[in-house]
Amino acid sequence: MRNLNEIISQLTLDEKASLCSGFDFWHTQAIERLGIPSIMMSDGPHGLRKQGGNTEDMLFHNIVPATCFPSAAGLACSWDRKLLEKVGIALGEESQAEGVSILLGPGANIKRSPLCGRNFEYFSEDPYLSSEMAGSHIKGVQSQGVGTSLKHFAVNNQEHRRMSVDAVVDERTLREIYLASFESAVKQSQPWTVMCSYNKVNGEYASQNKRLLTDILKEEWGFEGFVVSDWGAVDERDAGVTAGLDLEMPTSSGVGAKRIVDAVKAGRLAEEDLNRAVKRLLTIIFKAVENKKRNASFDKEIHHQIAREVARESMVLLKNKDAILPLKKEGTIAVIGAFAKNPRYQGGGSSHVNPTKIDETFAEIGKAAGGLAQILYAEGYNTESDDIDVKLIEEAKNAAAKSDVAVIFAGLPDRYESEGYDRSHIRIPENHKKLIEEVSEVQKNIVVVLSNGSPIEMPWLDKVKGVLEGYLGGQAVGGAIADLLFGAANPCGKLAETFPAKLAHNPSHLNFPGEGDRVEYREGIFIGYRYYDAKDIEPLFPFGFGLSYTNFEYKGITVDKKELSDQDTVKVSVTIKNTGTVFGKEIVQLYVKDVESSVIRPEKELKGFDKVGLEPGEEKTVTFELGKRAFAYYNVDLKDWTVESGAFDILVGKSSKDIQLKETVIVKSTTVLKKVFTRNSNVGDLMCDAESKTVFEQMMKKLNEQGGSVFSLGETPEIAMSVMKYLPLRDLVVFSNGAFSVEMLEEMLQKLNQ
Repeated sequence: MRNLNEIISQLTLDEKASLCSGFDFWHTQAIERLGIPSIMMSDGPHGLRKQGGNTEDMLFHNIVPATCFPSAAGLACSWDRKLLEKVGIALGEESQAEGVSILLGPGANIKRSPLCGRNFEYFSEDPYLSSEMAGSHIKGVQSQGVGTSLKHFAVNNQEHRRMSVDAVVDERTLREIYLASFESAVKQSQPWTVMCSYNKVNGEYASQNKRLLTDILKEEWGFEGFVVSDWGAVDERDAGVTAGLDLEMPTSSGVGAKRIVDAVKAGRLAEEDLNRAVKRLLTIIFKAVENKKRNASFDKEIHHQIAREVARESMVLLKNKDAILPLKKEGTIAVIGAFAKNPRYQGGGSSHVNPTKIDETFAEIGKAAGGLAQILYAEGYNTESDDIDVKLIEEAKNAAAKSDVAVIFAGLPDRYESEGYDRSHIRIPENHKKLIEEVSEVQKNIVVVLSNGSPIEMPWLDKVKGVLEGYLGGQAVGGAIADLLFGAANPCGKLAETFPAKLAHNPSHLNFPGEGDRVEYREGIFIGYRYYDAKDIEPLFPFGFGLSYTNFEYKGITVDKKELSDQDTVKVSVTIKNTGTVFGKEIVQLYVKDVESSVIRPEKELKGFDKVGLEPGEEKTVTFELGKRAFAYYNVDLKDWTVESGAFDILVGKSSKDIQLKETVIVKSTTVLKKVFTRNSNVGDLMCDAESKTVFEQMMKKLNEQGGSVFSLGETPEIAMSVMKYLPLRDLVVFSNGAFSVEMLEEMLQKLNQ
């Protein structure tokens, strides 16, 4: 057992400072004389992206082969904690085999707008789903003795001017949406590191934001690891140490270390703060060394099959008119679209993986058909251009006209979405759109398979019978699609984000990406389905939506108590039955609605989910446990999560728009909200509380007994009270013609505030 305090006491100031910056692009600094080793970090999160050879080659050269799993946008559509953990375990095994100690990821930032260029790396628009997925990913990776780096903390929701933009967000929205996406992942899974984001948050760079990095992350949430900067995110290194930024990456070639040393010598930085940062770093560095496995290896083929399974579980069946899917292994099938032979399977930027192999979808469809159906192919479009190639479209139409069904592969090319820039619209390329429209003129049996990292518009939706959302399905995407098209597997994914009918419907539309270096989150807590519910806007596809080749019946919702305090938990049970003819998995979603609230709240919020597999005719009971946070909102005055006493509807359904069952419970708050009344409080504020209402009515009765009145404000007492609702108490003196004195006002305030 190493005595870290003893080691720190032997370090010179220069050595301490050097530990707080990277040695090179991927490694930490070693201090050989004290046995402090260097450890390596590598990009993730959906596959190991380790550089081989010279690390000075920076980001995009000499990447070793690794399994490319589906990206987070797809993984989240599995709504499967165990599956995310399974992916994490595989990533941990590959990291061990390559000598990587910390895998950078997962990304838990909220999908504020479908335009964000990095949305394919993020899980969801909902903080509960996002944090649960992130926590499971972390648990899996770290079970293999490899650390994770939960990123990008915090409020990093756009690529536009990402290294300088100031994200301005109110406290309640920050807590309920953007920080909540990280919170339970930190508390439950304890990532070894958390990576700060590039942007400012409410005027302060995340890299030197003490409130975020120390007050909330470390002290309030109990984060035990170290905070690392995103690569190049550091503004003032000494201010970062004070705020809680422990490690600057990559190396700053001694600039950051010198800044730290100078600050300590000048008294701007307390050496105790530097020591705390060093201790956090050494704790993780030595943990990594102790968990390193000698001669570690992994089976590439097994991991490829895991990638195929994961892709199957994550894809979402959006439309299946006339049960066009699964396809029959007979007749002639036209496979159309360049993505069928050159699949779009991952996003661009720092997460780009060099896959161990890639399944070609067209070939996998041929294998799945087993020679029982004739398979035709047409390229359909050029992936390098949006221009419409009439010859390619005519070839596609000819193939479709000869076939019983056409499967069109479309979506977003690599150039449409990547780290570093945001999209300007949510349309697919014009040549993809035109292809679908033209083929629909000669073939009515069309299935569209989509490859994209975020939502798209679908003006062609009524022209096709089937739509399978494949997202970015990883290196085994081809086999997974073939499995689903022919029914070897049953689609069981559901959307982790809303697909708007058009971009203008998105709640952030008028305030994205902001003006200059400032973006205001004016939509507040109403993002994603929270907004569409509140505005009664019908989306193209709602949050939580997804079809199956079978049907499920929801019945028998029960709660183990109808009344509880906010310190209790309530168990909610529902029964799900497979009423179809094939095995399938259903994602059961639980939402909570505050029936009547004094604060603005969404119509409902996701607070539980489970994925259950059922054979035909089989039924199972799913149980959820809800605690205080399921009913609470963030009270900015108390700086804490608060439950208002009252009724809460517990809603269980197939999606945010398809609620099947409802039960109501009464929750009693244990929080004492003491109101302080002043001469500027409104009369209506008094009437909302039984005790204060009694005091006011007694004072009015006393006034009437003395012959005074304030009812001159209206023709009747009822009208007078309606007018007085928003009347400051001080004006009772004015409008009572002297009958209600200043002394009576002070007496009333004294009684109200006892």
